[in-house]
Amino acid sequence: LILPDFGILGVLPMYLILRMKKEYLTTNSGQTKKLGKELAKKIAKTSPKKEAFVIALDGELGGGKTTFIQGFAKGLGVGEKILSPTFAILKRFKIKDLRFKFFYHFDCYRIKSSEELINLGFKEIVENPQNIIAIEWAERVNKILPRGVLKLKFEFIDEKTRKIELESGE
Repeated sequence: LILPDFGILGVLPMYLILRMKKEYLTTNSGQTKKLGKELAKKIAKTSPKKEAFVIALDGELGGGKTTFIQGFAKGLGVGEKILSPTFAILKRFKIKDLRFKFFYHFDCYRIKSSEELINLGFKEIVENPQNIIAIEWAERVNKILPRGVLKLKFEFIDEKTRKIELESGE
C-alpha cells in the first residue's frame, strides 16, 4: 500500500481515527512529511481534553521519526526548522492556534531513565491540555506516558521505503 490521498484522515472523525490501527508505506521523505502534516492538521481541529495530546514515536535510527515530526510541526503552523533535539532532549514551539498553545518535541534517544524526563517538567507539560507533545524513542519512557497516547511505529523497509503504523494507546 503506497501512501494514500489521506482521505481517511479527512473524512472520519478524530475519535474514530484514534481507535483504529492504520498502516502506511512512504517511499520518500516528502510523503513521510505529508503524513505528519495531515495528521497534525486533524489533531489541531480537535478540542483539547483533560491532558495534552501525546504522540509516541518508536523505530530504529533512520526510520523517519524526525522527518515525520518536521511535517507534523509544519501542519501545526510551526515556522521554525525542526531538528531532532537529541542533545537538548526537548524543544518547545509556539502554535498559532486558539485550541493548542505549544508543541513539545522530546527526543529520548539519550535518556537512561524516565526520571530524567520527570526532572524536565514532563508531568506538568502533559497535564496542560493546551499542549501537543511528540516523543521520539518513546519506548524508553513508556512507564510515564499517559493513557490514550497515539503510538506511531516506524519501520525501515529499504533505503527509501518506510512503514508507519498508527495505533491508539487505548
